[in-house]
Amino acid sequence: MELDINNMVGDIGVGGVVGFMTGYALKKFIKLVLALIGAYVLSLFWLQQKGVITINTDKLFNLTESTAQQTLGLADKVIGILPGGGAFVVGFYLGFHKG
Repeated sequence: MELDINNMVGDIGVGGVVGFMTGYALKKFIKLVLALIGAYVLSLFWLQQKGVITINTDKLFNLTESTAQQTLGLADKVIGILPGGGAFVVGFYLGFHKG
């Protein structure tokens, strides 16, 4: 049984790069969604201050909290379905940390 180092290095490199890109993109997506939720809530409060609308703040905060938790739970779901290769996991961690 021969060990082909070139194929092994290629697989590790591809797994690491794909993992990094996936982690980086997921972190950016989560940041974008949370920023949009914040902008939406701020715009609603601005409209309430101007007298355009009336807000039921309890229901609004429950809605935004639920949406934020679903978005943050997306990371757990994605991690659960991703391949478990060591290079991919390390790349994913580094990409998520960098993003």
